[in-house]
Amino acid sequence: MQLLVGEIEDGIFLGAFFVLIALGYSMVYGILRLINFAHGDFYMLAAFISFTIFGAVGASHLHGQWLVIVGVGLATMIATGAANVLVERLVYRPMRRAALLSLMIAALGVSQVLENGVLNIPGWGAAYLAYPVTTSDAGTYIFGTRFTYAQIAMVVIAGLLSVGVYYLVSRTMLGKAMRAVAEDRIAASLMGINVDRVIALVFFIGGALAGAAAIMAGLYYGQINYLMGFTVGLEAFTAAVLGGIGNIPGAVLGGLLLGIVQSIGTGVFGAQWAVVVSFGVLVGVLWLRPTGILGERVARRM
Repeated sequence: MQLLVGEIEDGIFLGAFFVLIALGYSMVYGILRLINFAHGDFYMLAAFISFTIFGAVGASHLHGQWLVIVGVGLATMIATGAANVLVERLVYRPMRRAALLSLMIAALGVSQVLENGVLNIPGWGAAYLAYPVTTSDAGTYIFGTRFTYAQIAMVVIAGLLSVGVYYLVSRTMLGKAMRAVAEDRIAASLMGINVDRVIALVFFIGGALAGAAAIMAGLYYGQINYLMGFTVGLEAFTAAVLGGIGNIPGAVLGGLLLGIVQSIGTGVFGAQWAVVVSFGVLVGVLWLRPTGILGERVARRM
C-alpha cells in the first residue's frame, strides 16, 4: 500500500506536465476542432528558448534566484505564446474553411518545421543539452514519499495555472466570448465579437502553458532535446482525449489520471511498459465511454 501511495504521488507530479500541455490541445480543439499536432513541439521550442535566456542571464541554481526563474519563465511563456499566435496567423487562419484533414496535415508540417528548425540552429542542434539551471535537493516527506520543494512548487504552479484557465473560460467576459466563438463563429461575429482575436488568444494561452511545462521539465529532468516534444505531445493529447477533449476540467482530470497510470505502470511492470499501460487504459476507457470521462465539448464547423 505504501508503494502504491508513493506511485500515485509521483504520478500527480508527472501529470502536472501533461495537464498544462493537454489544456492547450483541448482549448484549440474546442474552438476550431483542430488537433494541433505541432503543440508538443512548441513545448520543445519553449525549452530551448528558456535554455538560451538562462544562459544569457547566467543563472545556474534555484537557490536565491527565484526572481530570475520567475522572470525567465514569464518571458518564455510570452515568447512561446507569441510564436503559437504567429503560426495561427500564417498557417491555420487562411485554412479555417479547409477540410479538417488539410488542417491536420498542416499541423504536422508545422511540427516538422519546428523540429528541423531547432535541429539546425547553431548552439541547439541534435545533442542532448544540459539545462543550465538545477534544482535544490532540499525537500520533505508527504505520506512517506519524499519530494523536493521545487517539485512541490511545480505542482502548485501547474494547479494555479489550471485554475486560472478554468476561471478565465468559465467566469469572465472574455471566456464567454471564447465559448460563443466555439459554439458558432458566424453568430459570434454578428454579435460584435472579434473572432480572429479570440482564436489568437486561445493559441497564445496554449503556447504559454506549454512554455510553463517546458521550464518545469527542464528544471526537473536537467536536459533538453529537439525531439522532446513528440512523446510528451502525444501523451498530453492522450490525456486530453482521456478526460474529454475540448473540456477544460477533462484535460486536468485526464492529465492527472495518465500521470498516475504511467507511474503505477512503471513501478509494477518497469519503465519499458509504462506507455503500453497508459495507452491500454486509454483504449479501455474509450471503449466504455468514447467521448472521454467527462465528455467532449466541440465547436460547430463554421
